[in-house]
Amino acid sequence: MVQFFSFNCVNDDDSTYQKDVRSKVEANINHNQTQQVNQGKGKGKGSFFLQHLELFAALLSGVFIICGYMTAADENYISVICYLIAFVIGGFAKAKEGIIESIKSRDLNVELLMIFAAIGSAFIGYWMEGALLIFIFSLSGALETYTMNKSNRELSLLMKMQPEEAKVVKNGYEQKVSVSSLRIGDQIVVKAGERIPADGIIMKGQTTVDQSPITGESLPVVKAELDEVFSGTVNHTGVIYINVSKLASESLFSKIIQLVQQAESEKTPSQLFIERFEGLYVKLVLVAVLLTMVLPALFFEWSWSESFYRAMVLMVVASPCALVASIMPATLSAISYSARKGVLVKGGVHLERLAHTKIIALDKTGTLTKGQPVVTDFIIKDQANDREIKSAILSIEEQSTHPIAKSIVGYLLENKTERVNVTSIQETAGLGMKAYIAGSLWKIGKSEYVGGRKVEDFLRDKEKTLIGDGKTVVYIKRDEEILGYLALIDSVRESTKKAIKELQQEGIRTIMITGDNEQTASTIAELAEVDEYIANCLPEDKVNKVKMLQKKYGMVTMTGDGINDAPALATANVGISMGEGTDVALETADIILIKNDLSKIRETILLSKKMNRIIKQNVFFSITVIALLIISNFFQLIDLPFGVIGHEGSTILVILNGLRLLKL
Repeated sequence: MVQFFSFNCVNDDDSTYQKDVRSKVEANINHNQTQQVNQGKGKGKGSFFLQHLELFAALLSGVFIICGYMTAADENYISVICYLIAFVIGGFAKAKEGIIESIKSRDLNVELLMIFAAIGSAFIGYWMEGALLIFIFSLSGALETYTMNKSNRELSLLMKMQPEEAKVVKNGYEQKVSVSSLRIGDQIVVKAGERIPADGIIMKGQTTVDQSPITGESLPVVKAELDEVFSGTVNHTGVIYINVSKLASESLFSKIIQLVQQAESEKTPSQLFIERFEGLYVKLVLVAVLLTMVLPALFFEWSWSESFYRAMVLMVVASPCALVASIMPATLSAISYSARKGVLVKGGVHLERLAHTKIIALDKTGTLTKGQPVVTDFIIKDQANDREIKSAILSIEEQSTHPIAKSIVGYLLENKTERVNVTSIQETAGLGMKAYIAGSLWKIGKSEYVGGRKVEDFLRDKEKTLIGDGKTVVYIKRDEEILGYLALIDSVRESTKKAIKELQQEGIRTIMITGDNEQTASTIAELAEVDEYIANCLPEDKVNKVKMLQKKYGMVTMTGDGINDAPALATANVGISMGEGTDVALETADIILIKNDLSKIRETILLSKKMNRIIKQNVFFSITVIALLIISNFFQLIDLPFGVIGHEGSTILVILNGLRLLKL
């Protein structure tokens, strides 16, 4: 967001567009929240019961297998009946799942492969082996359900942290209302030990707040009057009165839940490839099974019974269950861990890419710097019109949410500046604002936007001194006359230098891309200790620079927080937005740093690398186990029970290996 101004356009077309976008976002959030409530209710009882019902069915299947084994010597049909019951009880859920999925996808899957193998075993008289296959397969399925639910637990915990009621203060009395009915401007009271129900500003009181659900901070944060607080956080010590600043659907907490849900529904390229490959692989296995039934009996002097038996074993051990489970548990675990640490990743694909990034491009204002510039110089040529000029600047600048504009507005309000009527306010992205006041055209912005040569004549050597000090200069023009300028300075974040050094230690090159002029960019780049900087960039220039870096370095990550950064965030292989960024930046970015802490980038890169390592371990392990089991079966070294144990055991192991990312 290093262009000069990153203001929200307020012309009619842009306002309509933004309203449409906002309404769609709100509708999406509300829809997700409704789904989450329904899912939460199900998970509280129904899903818990079904999960244990699946495990109970598997164990009951095992009981009937034992009964069948104990009655097998009696030479009657009791053992067969016991095995048949074990088939039905243990295999019903998996068979139903496989049939429904096959009908939807119009393709075969591993569930049907297992059912075919069990039925084939029974067909040639190996009832116990077939029942044992069903038992272990259903048991592993129950364990998979249990372990997969662990990776989704973060979202369930977040759901429980969202208060359902708030205490609104009206006419001196407290009234309990639904959080969904809160409106902007309502005053709510939160007592010690209670969870804050809405985003807002503290108007009265002081306390400490546990913000770990939002920012990942381990220690409570001191909050006083005019400090911002977030929904879902816990008030520890004092009584505070809060003015609601956002609707429930717009709160940061709601967006976190939405983004975590979105991330869990997205799949990485590796996962998509394996799922597409699964159908073809199952068909190849079935072809291999048919050949195994025939060829060994014809060419290797196997009996037809042995050939058929080995074909059933092949059907079991060649199933890609472990391979299919190699990626998703690890991905969901990494996303859940990131959310707990204050980093929201919108999908596994973005986390997978981050490990391969070679260079990180960084915005200046609000990213490398605090984004809270301070007005240091305000020079007006005609002091007689001082009040009129300040009123015009205030009335134009307060239409924006850009940090520079906010600083100018705050400075003018401290000086008790009055407002005037403004019409036809427009933004030129990366340059400045213009508007009409009493028939005169006012421009506030960069030198090239306001007047070029006339600005140079007005300032002469003064501009070089200001810019050399790292200040941003804002010019004021009315019609054809340069009226004066403001100079602002924004300090580099305390965590910036450390974060940049950590990235460089990982072999990642850092480049600052800013809309500021050469001298200002050089000063900030030196303070932040980035490897390189590119100055005077408009939004389209940032996009072009990102594309240039992609050609030169390959994988590029862009970090920013403004409207003007959104195109570059979308162009980069991975876009990272600061948590306090504009709505457009938050929507466009792939990863969001809730606490605006750049050091989280390195942590997330390391997590990404570890996730990719675990996925590679899982894939290699699962393929190796499948290959060894197939070879062992061909040389008649394993029987069906051991094949089942090896196959299903490897599936559970890769899932547990992926879940290690939940506890780093």
